[in-house]
Amino acid sequence: MKDKQIAVVGAGLAGCLLACFLARRGYTVHLYERRPDPRTGKVERGRSINLALSERGLDALRRVGLDRSVMADALPMRGRMIHPVTAPGVAGEQAFQAYSSDGERAINSISRGNLNNALLAAATALPNVSASFDHRLVGLDPKTGEMQFDTPAGRVGAQADVVLGTDGFSSAVRGQLLAHTGLTESIDFLDYGYKELTIPARDGEFALDPGALHIWPRGSSMMIALPNPDRSFTCTLFWPTGGTSAFASLTSPSAIERHFAEHYPDVAELAPNLVEDYLLNPVGVLGTVRCEPWQAYGRVGLLGDAAHAIVPFYGQGANCAFEDVVELDRVLDEVGDDWDRALPEFEVRRRANTEAIAQMALANFVEMRDKVASPVFALQKKVEHALERVLPGRYVSRYELVSFSTTPYAQVQRRVRRQQRLLGAAAGVAVVALGAIGAGLAWRKGSGA
Repeated sequence: MKDKQIAVVGAGLAGCLLACFLARRGYTVHLYERRPDPRTGKVERGRSINLALSERGLDALRRVGLDRSVMADALPMRGRMIHPVTAPGVAGEQAFQAYSSDGERAINSISRGNLNNALLAAATALPNVSASFDHRLVGLDPKTGEMQFDTPAGRVGAQADVVLGTDGFSSAVRGQLLAHTGLTESIDFLDYGYKELTIPARDGEFALDPGALHIWPRGSSMMIALPNPDRSFTCTLFWPTGGTSAFASLTSPSAIERHFAEHYPDVAELAPNLVEDYLLNPVGVLGTVRCEPWQAYGRVGLLGDAAHAIVPFYGQGANCAFEDVVELDRVLDEVGDDWDRALPEFEVRRRANTEAIAQMALANFVEMRDKVASPVFALQKKVEHALERVLPGRYVSRYELVSFSTTPYAQVQRRVRRQQRLLGAAAGVAVVALGAIGAGLAWRKGSGA
């Protein structure tokens, strides 16, 4: 057993997985969580956002032998199902768009709460992992690892050799580093929020195709739906926070019903509790967190959303956080568990990649909201998949590289740009060649040849 005591602040997805990795290395790990134990406490209404777990997350789970047990209730989604409108109040024909060129690869719908509970159970089952709930971090000395927590019984102190913050978008650990070190942060909020709805099972079966991620793209807004093992769907509205068709404007049952009848005409029949869910569930915020540095004194570090929260539109938030855990474990191997070297090196290796996925997630919001219902976009995807089949391994779409590989995100960005330049050049050559052929035919006709 290693002699360092590790405190992991935040017993969410990244924190619980990190505890498993660190315990495997022989550390004594204590998890601290501001909320009650999620396995016994009341679930916060309307805050789940089902996860789309893909290869990066699965790779991390495999490394600690959790992939099969955790994924037992996951549902594979092999593509997007588009729900268009052809006119106000008129639903168009649904259209399926496969994620991969062979139509077989899938991302996996999984409940955030169920995944968190499974990872927490796996972590606390280990002899060198313990957990304290209802502990809100209110003080941290980054130089000594001394911590102060507010609990139902009053304020308590604790100390650790290394403190790792995995406490999410509004990280208390990041806040303490901001107060006590030279850390700087920026949070870029979208002018959009999110709200959850539910489509229940119909006669014990799925009301929609469970093999797809369903999207209702509406230009300036959208709704998505992911399947659950109980045959319901968790729906998430991504709408502007201001304007005439926004959360702030739709506050009465009649206004909500009219809006859905016009813009989501097939939803009201599927969601009998639509108005109740809409009125009772809160509006969540969406934004991108950037901060620098992610660590201090070789003793305190940030991982996952605490360091680099992103918007959820590529389904990579949890996958990226899990990849953080894998990379930190890899760095610890390379530096012989020297935390003074490990935390700065981890940041160097991950920063460009987390910025790349932050940019791609924002771009994918535009694609999902504005483009997927376009016939031109559908044709582009067919061409892209054809190129992948004709040029296997040489041409790979951005979606496949992000979701079905562990290629570093920054490398994905560079490769996609290179592919686009080559395709653009090839298209230019083709246009010139066709032009030359046309000119030659015209000359032959004019000369009588």
